[in-house]
Amino acid sequence: MIGAIRTPYQQLVTVFGGTGFLGRYVVSALAKRGYRVLVATRLPNRTNFLPQGMVGQIHQIQANLRYPDSVAHAVAKADHVINLVGILQEKGRQRFDAIQAEGPRLIAELARPDATIVNVSAIGADANSESVYARSKARGEAGLLNVRPDAVILRPSLMFGPSDNTLNRFASLVRMLPVLPLAGADTGFQPVFAGDVAAAIVKAVDGAVPGGRVYELGGPEIKTLRALVEYVCEVTERKRVILPLPNAAARAQGSVLGLLDTLTLGLMPDEFVMTKDQAILLERDNVVSETALREGRTLEGLGITPTTIEAIAPSYLTRFRKTGQFDLNRNATQTKPDLLAGESRDATSDFKPDRASGPAVGQSSSH
Repeated sequence: MIGAIRTPYQQLVTVFGGTGFLGRYVVSALAKRGYRVLVATRLPNRTNFLPQGMVGQIHQIQANLRYPDSVAHAVAKADHVINLVGILQEKGRQRFDAIQAEGPRLIAELARPDATIVNVSAIGADANSESVYARSKARGEAGLLNVRPDAVILRPSLMFGPSDNTLNRFASLVRMLPVLPLAGADTGFQPVFAGDVAAAIVKAVDGAVPGGRVYELGGPEIKTLRALVEYVCEVTERKRVILPLPNAAARAQGSVLGLLDTLTLGLMPDEFVMTKDQAILLERDNVVSETALREGRTLEGLGITPTTIEAIAPSYLTRFRKTGQFDLNRNATQTKPDLLAGESRDATSDFKPDRASGPAVGQSSSH
């Protein structure tokens, strides 16, 4: 017997980590699709998603993956559960084991048996990696699939978009430093727009993504980290010397900076914070595998055309230029809009003064 068909607004989606960088894209995409959204976060009073949805469509709830009771409360009525929680550095009680290794399994165990489970991991998750971060991601995937073999796991590469912590970070460093010591300069990445990752997640919630598989999400181009920094320099119109660091030197740098961040109680500027574990991650390419490409476990395989960096990044990186988004030379070369011009510029002009919203340039309103 076929069950009743329910509209998105009749379905509840709980999003763990919905206040983070990717989470804001996901919550917005779900709201536009019509779903009711419950944002599960450690600090709900710091969020405000009302402008992204209709009245009563989006709510916040306090939940912490270290406290099972709060997780159970957050998923009790959810038709779909999305886990976006992840950390790049251990701080205080936020540990890789509790958040990334055990969190996905806990969510799956406490969610309704018929709820859709979508977990965002990362390209590079590897149970045999020297990196604690990569091992914890792999453990999280394995624990989740052990409880829910039908779960959807998405592994994005480096994500970009307004408020990202990668391109914005390099732009800040480029603005401050004449020379940039760069760990993993020749490591390959496949930068993916956070909005495209959110679109894949919404497809999974819609039921259009087969479960029980690991999808690798990358953008249309593979770029080295050096090339990404050079692109940031180009967009921000700054010339800087990039100094590639050997792996040993990068690990030493990460150890020192990580120690300094600990000794200063986390008061170091975020742009300068780096750990040895992150240096280890930068030794390995972070791109979509040939197997995933061949099996269609990619954005393209899901029917999503990846967005280029060039289409998005300049809109939020121009603020790092010396004159910000304002440039008198650029503004001086702009021409008058045809609809407001006093006369036609040439034969190909779109000169239609009768359709203009006001008088032509140089004419009074009485004309």
